[in-house]
Amino acid sequence: MAKQRNDGSSRDEPRVRKGQGSVALTKDEFAARFKYRFYDPAFDAIRAEVDRACEIAWDAYRDARKSPQTQPAGSGFSDPKYEISVEWLETRQRLQAAQQRQQSSEAPSRILLVCGASRSDETCPGEMSKTFRLVSLAKKVVEERGFETDLLDLSHLASEYGRIIHPCKACVSTAMPLCHWPCSCYPNHSLGQSNDWMGEIYERWVAAHGILVVTPVYWYGVPSGLKLMVDRLVCADGGNPDPTSTAGKDPAKAKALELTGWPYPKHLAGRAFAVVVHGDVEGVDSVRAALTDWLSWMELEQAGQSAVVGRYIGYWKPYATSHDALDRDEAFQEETRNAARSLAETVEQIRSGRRRPPDRDLEPPRKK
Repeated sequence: MAKQRNDGSSRDEPRVRKGQGSVALTKDEFAARFKYRFYDPAFDAIRAEVDRACEIAWDAYRDARKSPQTQPAGSGFSDPKYEISVEWLETRQRLQAAQQRQQSSEAPSRILLVCGASRSDETCPGEMSKTFRLVSLAKKVVEERGFETDLLDLSHLASEYGRIIHPCKACVSTAMPLCHWPCSCYPNHSLGQSNDWMGEIYERWVAAHGILVVTPVYWYGVPSGLKLMVDRLVCADGGNPDPTSTAGKDPAKAKALELTGWPYPKHLAGRAFAVVVHGDVEGVDSVRAALTDWLSWMELEQAGQSAVVGRYIGYWKPYATSHDALDRDEAFQEETRNAARSLAETVEQIRSGRRRPPDRDLEPPRKK
């Protein structure tokens, strides 16, 4: 018979580890943070209203009202009576509709083009990124082949009001079933964690038949906006489509569920991908490899050797003339076009049934 620990779990079961410390705010600390959003003196005329809004927000925070609007999950869930977030259900429905369109033989082929740079002429730098120029070259190529294109410009995180991707909370590291597909960590209204862009981004990834990621190197890695998106896509790789099975975010239930034998579903598998990385001094090879490995891990298919490109633009030259260096580097421009062409061809082969990965029917001995 399994012996019991003080926390009620048996020695045959993993414990839920606690003790990192409280981050709870006092009412005064909460009010100071809330009201700082209204720092502009233009709000002085409505300070009483701001104070009232602060009181309501404090109540939501104190009561941990993460999802203030819920409804019974309904059929198709392990616990149909579980009160689930209305917002999460709406996101789930959009993903299901996008998946149906993506799988329809009558739907046009669709390429998601991801511009990973944070620079934009719409904010402080005052100039567009070289990444955007490269993405635009690729976009023209695939549109000329009759594809639908969807440009996801992550620079909007730095330039557009209210646009945000909240960080991954790493639920998967506690147990895979605790990481829901789509992510249920957000919105969290009690913490003011709303306007999360990922609900829309999940839908755009699901709708695509091919994905082209174009990015610069920032400090030996990808830009912060792209990294936020990459981290939040972890739920597409093994995520749990049924939050009721873990009673929302119950870590003990999630651990027990994973240990019964979790299938780690690959929600984006079968799509094609291409990657174009550029830098000016260092880091191109490591970023290119990291993105390629990540996409391959999620069982997206690399669209040939030409689909993965890593180059330096104006190597060790001034930043001020980097656009001029790109103008002169016609070979890199053509390599970017070739990555797009290879991606488009691969998508056509996959959709027509002419392309069959040789390992498609193999059962992996390691699942995670």
